[in-house]
Order: sequence, then C-alpha cells, then structure tokens
Amino acid sequence: MDRQSDGVAVGVALGAIHARLHGAYQRDRHPARAQRHAWLERVVRLTEQHGEALVAAICADFGHRSAHETRLADLGLIVSAARHAQRHLKSWMQPRRMATALQFLPARNRLLSQPLGVVGIIAPWNYPHQLAFGPAIAALAAGNRVMLKPSEFTPRYATLLEQLVPLYFSADEMAVVTGDSSVARAFSELPFDHLVFTGSTATGRHVAQAAARNLTPVTLELGGKSPAIIDASADLHAAAASLVFGKLLNAGQTCVAPDYLLVPAAQRDAMVAALSAAAQRMYPTLADNPDYTAIVNRRHFDRLQGLLDDAAEQGAQLLTMGSHGAAELARAADCGKLAPTLVLDPSPSMRIMREEIFGPLLPVVTYSGDVQEAIAYVNRDERPLALYWYGSHAASREQVLRQTVSGGVTINDCIWHLCQESQPFGGAGASGMGAYHGVWGYRAFSQEKPVFYQSRLNGVRLLYPPYGKVFDGMLRFLSIIA
Repeated sequence: MDRQSDGVAVGVALGAIHARLHGAYQRDRHPARAQRHAWLERVVRLTEQHGEALVAAICADFGHRSAHETRLADLGLIVSAARHAQRHLKSWMQPRRMATALQFLPARNRLLSQPLGVVGIIAPWNYPHQLAFGPAIAALAAGNRVMLKPSEFTPRYATLLEQLVPLYFSADEMAVVTGDSSVARAFSELPFDHLVFTGSTATGRHVAQAAARNLTPVTLELGGKSPAIIDASADLHAAAASLVFGKLLNAGQTCVAPDYLLVPAAQRDAMVAALSAAAQRMYPTLADNPDYTAIVNRRHFDRLQGLLDDAAEQGAQLLTMGSHGAAELARAADCGKLAPTLVLDPSPSMRIMREEIFGPLLPVVTYSGDVQEAIAYVNRDERPLALYWYGSHAASREQVLRQTVSGGVTINDCIWHLCQESQPFGGAGASGMGAYHGVWGYRAFSQEKPVFYQSRLNGVRLLYPPYGKVFDGMLRFLSIIA
C-alpha cells in the first residue's frame, strides 16, 4: 500500500472513531452532573491505580525521567485538577444570572452552559500525562466526549494509555489513537467541536490551519522564549534556587521554563555564582542521579548541543552549573543527560537567543538595571508563554506587569502560576491562544448560550408595526434610559 493509500486508511479509521463519539453526544447532549463527576473520578482512579506503571513507562520513554518529577508534575497535578473540578462542578453547571437592561424588566437573562460535543486533544511528549488529561478533565467536566492523540515521542506511555483508557471509559466516552505525525495531521483535520494542541509554535500554526477548514475552534498551548527578570532589588540567592528548580525540572523540557535571564550587569557575577551553587546543591551528580532527567531522545540532545556549539562559535562563554569533572560530564552524556549550562554574553544572532531552548541551558543577558531597559528587551520579541520577575521594588514590578504581555506571570518564583486551578492558563500571540484550567477550561469547552426570559408584562409590543407616534415615543424613551 502506498503512502497516499495509507493516509486515506488512517483518515477513515479516525473518522469512524470520531463518528462513534459524536453519535454518543447526539444521544445524550447534556450529561447529568453525576455522570460528569463519575468521569472525573475515573481519571483519578486511572492515575492513582496505575501510577507506578505510568511512571515506569514515562521513565523508559525518556531514557531516564525522575520518578519524583513524574509524580509531582504529571500525576499529582492531574489528581488535583480532577478533584478541583468535582468540588466545583455543581456551581459551574448552574445557569448564571445575568443583568437585564432596565427597559426590558421584569424580564430576566440567564447564561446556560452546554457541552460542545467531541473535543480532540493532541498532547506533547514533555509532560505526557498532565498535558493529555489536563484538557480532558475540563472537557469531561463540561460534558463532552474526548478523543486523545498522545505523542509518538513517548511510545511506551502512548501504548499504556491506549490499554488503560478502555478499562475506565467506554468506547463512546473517550478514545485514544496512537501513531506518528501523519496520524496527528489526519487527527487535526477531523471536524471536532473544539481542538486542543500543545506543542511548538510552528506545528501549532499547521494545526490551526487544518482546524480552520472545519471552522473548529482551537486552544493552542505553545511556547516561546519566557524571560526571567532579576530586578536590582532581588534576593539573588533565593532567586537562584528558584530558577535552578524551574529551569532544571524535567531537564528544562518544560514549556514554561525560564528561557533566558535578564540580570543587572553589576550583579551578573554574583548571580552566576549563586546559580552554580544552587545547581550543585540540588544535583551534586548527573549521570547516576535519579533526580536528574535525560533529554527525551538523541535528536533533541543533538539539537541542544548544536545550540551550545553555535553560541560558542559566536563568542559566548559556556559555564557548566555545579562542580562536575570531565569524566562525570562524559558519563552523563552517554546516559542522554545534558549538563546544566549557563551561556554568558549571548548575542541576538545566536540560535539559542532565537529559538525556544527546551533544555537545561540558560542564557544570561545583562542590562543596566533600569527596568525600562529590561521591558524593552522583552517586548522586542514575540509574546512569551510565561514571564518571571524577582525583586522587592513594587513600582518596578508593576511596570513590568503592565508594560509586557505574556501568557502568565509568577513573581519571586517560577512555574507555579501553571498550578493554580483558580486561574486560567494559556498563551498570548505566538505562545498560544485560548486558556483552560479550572472554570476557565469548563467554559472553554462549553457553549455558553444566552437565554432571555420574557415576562408576560412587557412593553415591547409598543414597538410592533404599524409604526407611528407610539413607536417614535418608545424610541425616545429607550434612548433616554439606555
């Protein structure tokens, strides 16, 4: 069978799965709260009852993935999100009272949320469980059916998910499809009622174009170059510990990891020393350290090494964080682990300053200490997914918050805004569109339908034809009270 025939066969198979899920939605367009609560409970049970298998599969896909990080960032966040949705589901489903304009009283307005239908989710490899089930939780809470496509870069996890989901969900509630980029391409062309994609900006553009052919609304969670700004008023040691944690979590393979650091020139050397010391405390070894995660595959390892080589060729200084000898660094590389590295004196022409890094490399850019200079540096690039600011000077902090645009911000720490179920999570511009988490996810995957309840006693009949003086008088009255 040739490639074109393969593509047609894949499209037909995916279409049949989508049709089955859509048919189930047609039979029950508004699942009861008890049903939605039960779906969320099944997500929790799947995650908790098979936690060890999920950890092992993800670890094997990476070559080595810290079990603690998987339990924290993949499994723990999903259980917390599902429990949050269960606690708030009753209030989310309640029709919302909306204000009614004076001229229409005693009529009333209500906003009714309804499931969209079938939600498609294309998940990435870096946090495979969190970024598959995070959107799924919101979609299920909103009463939708779900079709999931895990990344081909985590094949063991994808296979395990394909085996586990049917144990907890019927075939017309949630379906998992696996395969390479050609499957993902066909997946994005299905007539979903909403499509969620998490991944690179370049791929996100292709997904959005494919979805547009069906007028499918999309939520795109992308990436970009998320800055961390050190204000002159910052506690350098506390900031360094926070940045090392956020940057080296999952070996930097995190969409909201700080991508580069802006530090006042007068404090650069002190900041570099603090970063290196913090890395040494957290990761005293690399090769045999169970807490330090490997790069997901050789292709990405080579890509990251290429960023370092390009920076060095253009005059940047490379400084390994921590006190690791040549033998330790070589053993780590053999294990697929890339040493945490600072890139000093980077220039805008370097690839590391033009591409999203997605690894344990941190360029350190200096500025004068004037907050406006830091703001200008951030604003010359595309809008990032995250921004981090460290300091105690309130006026500088407010300038940064008001004069930069990013998907989210954490002050005096990094990454943790992602974990707030009471706040939306999403990008801005090239770092994404749309948001989910908590009620924001519920609303993203619902049709919020305005309903106007007319009262038996109303004056709108005075606007009916035949038009004349009564009509003109009513228009004058409406213009006065509007």
